[in-house]
Amino acid sequence: MKKKAVYPGSFDPITNGHVDIIMRGLKIFEEILIAVLENPKKTPLFTTKERVDMIKEIFAAEKRVEVKSFHGLLVDFAHQNQARVVMRGLRAISDFEYEFQMALMNRKLNPEIETLFMMPNVKYSFLSSRLVKEVCMLGGCLTGLVPESVEKRLREKFKLSSKLT
Repeated sequence: MKKKAVYPGSFDPITNGHVDIIMRGLKIFEEILIAVLENPKKTPLFTTKERVDMIKEIFAAEKRVEVKSFHGLLVDFAHQNQARVVMRGLRAISDFEYEFQMALMNRKLNPEIETLFMMPNVKYSFLSSRLVKEVCMLGGCLTGLVPESVEKRLREKFKLSSKLT
C-alpha cells in the first residue's frame, strides 16, 4: 500500500497556508488526498464543487494530489480511500485543543488511522479562510495569502475589482 494521507478541511477558500501544508506533506507521503468537507450545518461562500474545482486547478500539475469531496465520518472516508494518516495543520495553541479532541475521537473510531499535525510556515501562522474572506470583502490586498486563481474567484464573489499589488 502506498503511503497516502488525507488532508481534510472546508477550504472555503483554500489559502497559501493550506498549500504550504500540502506541498510539505508531499515530502513525507507518496500521495495526498485533499478531502473537501460537505457540512450541511455551515453556509460556505463557495459551493463544494467550486472548492473542489479551485483546488484541482491549483494542483493540476501535481499528479500525487487528488481532490474529492466527502460527508460523514473522516475515518470512514480515509479507510475507503486506503489512507492510513490524517494530516492536519496547527497554527496556534487555540487550534490544538480542538484538533487534539478530533484526533482522539478518530483514534477511538478507527485505531488504524493516525493523525499527523504539521505547523505552517511562520508567514502563514495567522492565516485562515475566514480572515481571507473578511479582508477581501473589505477590499484589502490578498497578495501572498491565496493563489491568484482563488483571489480572482473571491473578488468575483464579492464583485470587487482586482487588487493584485
